[in-house]
Amino acid sequence: MNTDLDNISIGAFAKAAGIGVETIRFYQRKRLLPEPQRPPGGIRRYGRADVERVKFIKSAQRLGFSLDEVAQLLTLEDGTHCSEAAAFAARHLADVRARLKDLKRMETVLSRLVAQCSSHQGTIACPLIASLRSR
Repeated sequence: MNTDLDNISIGAFAKAAGIGVETIRFYQRKRLLPEPQRPPGGIRRYGRADVERVKFIKSAQRLGFSLDEVAQLLTLEDGTHCSEAAAFAARHLADVRARLKDLKRMETVLSRLVAQCSSHQGTIACPLIASLRSR
C-alpha cells in the first residue's frame, strides 16, 4: 500500500479517511467530494485534500448537520466566511435546542407512563397503551 497521502487509490483513501469505498462513491454522487479524472489506462488517484475533506464532512455530521447542510458548509470552508458560518451554526444550534426541548418533554411523558405501568395492577388496561390510544 502506498503511504503517501498525495497519490492514493480509492481503497487507501477510504482507509485513511476511516470510511468505506461505497461512502466515497456516495459522497461523489452527492457532489460533496470531487471525482478525480481517470488517466488513460489508469486508476483514479486521491490526495491529502480529499482525506481532509471527508474528515470535515464526518465532523459536521457528528454535530448533527445533514448532508445538504454539510454541502452548504463546504462552500464556506475556506475560512473567509466566518460570519456566515456562525449564522449557519446559530440556526442549527436553535434547531438542536428545540429538539432537546422536545426530547425532554417526551422523556417526562414516557417516564410517567412507565412508572404507571410498573404500578399497574388488576385487569385495567395498560396505562401506556391506553394513553397512546387516547392521543
